[in-house]
Amino acid sequence: MSKKLGLPAQMGIGMLLGVVVGAMAPSMSLDASWFKPLGDIFITLVRMVVVPLVFCTLIAGAAAVCDVRKLGRVATKTLLYYILTTAAAVTIGLIIANLMNPGEGLNISLEGLKPKSKDAPPLLKVLMDIIPLNPIEALSKGNMLQVIFFALLFGFGLSMLGEKGRPAYQFFDACGQAMINVTAIVMKYAPIGVFGLMAFTVAKHGLNVLLPLGKLLVVMYIAAALQVLLVYLPCAKYAGHTPKSFFGGLIEPLIIAFATTSSAAALTSNMIAVQKMGAAKSVSSFSIPLGNTINMDGAAIYMGVAAIFAAQVYGIPMPIDKQLTVLLLAVLASIGSMGVPGAALVMITMVFTQVGIPLEAVALIAGVDRVMDMARTSINVLGDATGALFVTKLEGEDLNEC
Repeated sequence: MSKKLGLPAQMGIGMLLGVVVGAMAPSMSLDASWFKPLGDIFITLVRMVVVPLVFCTLIAGAAAVCDVRKLGRVATKTLLYYILTTAAAVTIGLIIANLMNPGEGLNISLEGLKPKSKDAPPLLKVLMDIIPLNPIEALSKGNMLQVIFFALLFGFGLSMLGEKGRPAYQFFDACGQAMINVTAIVMKYAPIGVFGLMAFTVAKHGLNVLLPLGKLLVVMYIAAALQVLLVYLPCAKYAGHTPKSFFGGLIEPLIIAFATTSSAAALTSNMIAVQKMGAAKSVSSFSIPLGNTINMDGAAIYMGVAAIFAAQVYGIPMPIDKQLTVLLLAVLASIGSMGVPGAALVMITMVFTQVGIPLEAVALIAGVDRVMDMARTSINVLGDATGALFVTKLEGEDLNEC
């Protein structure tokens, strides 16, 4: 009797089939746009459930913790984890890029390259924008930082009501559980969606686009693997997980992140996965949505690797002081560009401008950005999951609910 394939295995098969079909599409006169709707439907369905799930689970999680100071400790430890792991990520990226020299001897024409640069908003504006003028508008627009802020405040207010607020707590807790069930229904479409996304990507860009910048891709993926081995696995071990249980528990959000290159698409699956692995609801419902917005370890690796690559292509010296500037900017930009569409582009243009690298280099890297983004997004999602498990272990029994 054959055993039914699980969802991660089905998504893996969908991904492989997408690569094969996408590679064959040009010879079969199939346009890449034919596959795009399959992937777009999946991403839209997943994003549909993100805001109500986060809103309900965050309110229920905050209301279930009697002592508000406990959530304050959780927030402090979570932010400290984000800062330290982001610093480790960009350091690893810089070290591997220095060792492997991805830009040396590369003969690529730089003429006619016109980058699309974006300016990061002032930090004060970013901080002010966390407070929603209208919570309903924040929910409708999917502004996650504003949703998180209001949901936490509402949860605290509900907690202060004590027994009187119990029916409201049970309502939001039930809504959160219902949204988890809705997510399970949506995920049945995931294999088809992953197939469409991969087929579209390969059919549009082709496999030959990887050849000129192949060394850059190798450096990016090696640095990402080292971030997992040197940073995440030790944290997971401290939280009581072996590599097998760690990756086994997170395989679903990782496949979604890799195929869609969207942290938002993987958010719901990631939150559910870490709770099954033992992360406290009050930690994961806070740290996963927040990390989805401001914790960008993958983007930090990308900045370190891209800065060294571009400097070598242009023959620009990168002494240790400039590399330390890249390190500092990467950590600050992870928070400074939060909530900005195309945050990785904002971050990389900020770094290039500061250390004197021409912005044309952004357009040079753009040819393989989608393939780099697969690793970048996967690391971002894995970093959020590891943080939820790690902080839960740090808090231990202190996270008992009311």
